Amino acid sequence: MIPLDFEDWKNCMANNCKINLTKKFAVQRLAVYQDRQNPETQKFISLYGEQHLINIIQWFQRI
Repeated sequence: MIPLDFEDWKNCMANNCKINLTKKFAVQRLAVYQDRQNPETQKFISLYGEQHLINIIQWFQRI
């Protein structure tokens, strides 16, 4: 299931994926997701769509 809001996403990342959502981690991920030429970002868009990428960027910015 793709999280539709910040709280669900944060819960999924922390509890299901066991990822510590630190500021450092968020900055690293934003560097990838904000680079449209990055192959990882392009793959993310192909798998989850443009709207989810926008959501993820906004959620990492909140961290």
